[in-house]
Amino acid sequence: MPAIPPPRESGVTRTTAEPLFWARWGPPGAEPLLVLHGGPGAHHDYLLPQMLALADQYDMVFYDQRGGGRSRTESVDPITWRTHVDDLAAVTGELIGRAPTLVGYSWGGLLAMLYAVTAHRERGMPSPARLVLIDPASASPGNREEFEREFARRQSLPWVRERRAALQASDLRDRDPAAYRARGFALSVAGYFANPEAARDLTPFRVTSRVQQSVWASLAGLELLPALRELRIPALVVHGRQDPIPVASSEAVAGALSGSLVVLDDCGHVPYVEQPARFFAAIRTFLDVTPSTVAG
Repeated sequence: MPAIPPPRESGVTRTTAEPLFWARWGPPGAEPLLVLHGGPGAHHDYLLPQMLALADQYDMVFYDQRGGGRSRTESVDPITWRTHVDDLAAVTGELIGRAPTLVGYSWGGLLAMLYAVTAHRERGMPSPARLVLIDPASASPGNREEFEREFARRQSLPWVRERRAALQASDLRDRDPAAYRARGFALSVAGYFANPEAARDLTPFRVTSRVQQSVWASLAGLELLPALRELRIPALVVHGRQDPIPVASSEAVAGALSGSLVVLDDCGHVPYVEQPARFFAAIRTFLDVTPSTVAG
């Protein structure tokens, strides 16, 4: 896997309730794209280096959401979806300074939707100029439950169990700990991929389980589709046909937003790894033909 190049700039936020680590790549003065990683409780690194394909043209801004990566917190207060929305508003003001184009992946896609709905209803934060939602976490409880069942099924397939057992029985842990961890990680995410062998090309990441559980608990029963129908924001939804998140989930989101839907064949939950050429072409086309600012 190619090495991750050093960022043009990095630091920690000053305006959020807890300091959050951020980094940016791309030409100074270029149009900014604010990228929201998945999780919850993960960190931005696993989107790299592939997502930096857009840094040839755009100012790519990433940050570790509260409680994960280099934005860990000692606070015991629950981290909820609203915590992340408020953090995103502050990050936007500090690092973007105008209505943001949000590029949300997985949970980050759902966070982008939650932010857009909150900004529309409360008027206390800038509405997004555009939304790029990449295999977004489901906006409806039923689809979220379907994803959990399908992912669990895939992870319990015989070949996954057999490879996991073989890895544990091997001497690789002692002989090459880094390779052992890499293979273990690839097996832990195999169910996300159309071709599980591609999992080795995903940068490993860790999820802070306390944060993940707290955020999902705050979303229990939330049905977001009616609120999305109130929005008038240009939106692109990209979805891998073999994603354990059902295609119907992204179809419903794109329909509610009156947005564009691109479904990639031979692709699971990680299109920037599995189908990068078609994936980035779809994003560039959308960004080229949609306005980057909103009135007001």
